[in-house]
Amino acid sequence: MRCLRNFLLPFALIYGLITWIRNKFFDWGFFSIYQIPVKSILVGNLSVGGTGKTPHVTFLVDFISQNFSTTILSRGYGRKTKGYLEANSHATALTIGDEPLSYYKRFHDKVSVVVCESRTEGVKRILQSKKTDVIVLDDAFQHRNVQVGFSILLMDYTKPFYRDFMLPTGDLREFSCGKKRADRLIVTKCPKVLTEIEKNEIIIRSGFPASHVFFSNIVYGEAISFSSESVKINRNVLLVTGISNPTSLFEYLIDFVNNVEMMTFPDHHMFTLSDIQKIHTKFEELEDSSAVILTTEKDFMRLQAILMKEEIGKYPWCYVPISILIDREKDFIEEIISYVDTI
Repeated sequence: MRCLRNFLLPFALIYGLITWIRNKFFDWGFFSIYQIPVKSILVGNLSVGGTGKTPHVTFLVDFISQNFSTTILSRGYGRKTKGYLEANSHATALTIGDEPLSYYKRFHDKVSVVVCESRTEGVKRILQSKKTDVIVLDDAFQHRNVQVGFSILLMDYTKPFYRDFMLPTGDLREFSCGKKRADRLIVTKCPKVLTEIEKNEIIIRSGFPASHVFFSNIVYGEAISFSSESVKINRNVLLVTGISNPTSLFEYLIDFVNNVEMMTFPDHHMFTLSDIQKIHTKFEELEDSSAVILTTEKDFMRLQAILMKEEIGKYPWCYVPISILIDREKDFIEEIISYVDTI
């Protein structure tokens, strides 16, 4: 696979040049940009794959929505619908996507969750249909058609953009010079212990001022069954994932679980009945009455629609909720609130 990616280097350079020219056309005013007329915060990245956008958006909205009416705008990746839709009690992963559905399940009526492929159309229709103080745009760093007020760039600790390259040789959507559009950088998925020397090296190589860089790590909660009960896991686990990078969850589990078997599917995979049958067959091979089938919270959003109630009762399905811890959390929150609360 690595050899194939290296072979595609000329295509990566061409793709990078195209994205660079596109960005320059926006910078020079050749392409129109819609200035969002209310407070807006973007959470995105330079690369494809999971850098932890969902828990970071949740973290932001948790404290912003306490004092400001807030709307989350997402593309709704993986949904089978098109156009502008607002999440409601009938929403599923098929209609709005797994990430927006997780936001809706988390915040319910406290926060509006909207999906739209065009961020410009999405913002305009949000402002036409509801009063909102703040719009949080999920994964829109490359959507230059809209101008946000505050931009947060996420970078995976295990794969920083300064050691990556353009698609398809690497995982970058654009050259790393695009980082200059960001107001703040959060280094995600950090180990629990990160020395100041390590932090300083990352800060220097990232090219951001030290005061503009924050570090976060994932916190896994107690497993929850699909029937909403807490579950203790300490023996055999069949880990089923349809996310871009399940490594951190696997490493978390092996610290206290006797044995972890894995079944991985593509990112945002829409599970089928055939998939479920294969998963259950694999689970039965564990031959352990205390074993569980464990998945992620995002996968749960896609799985719950296809798993019939009797299947949930027959097999011990559960998921692990996640949150984040961020260093200098008080400083970060104060910066965001200061931006949102200014006239």
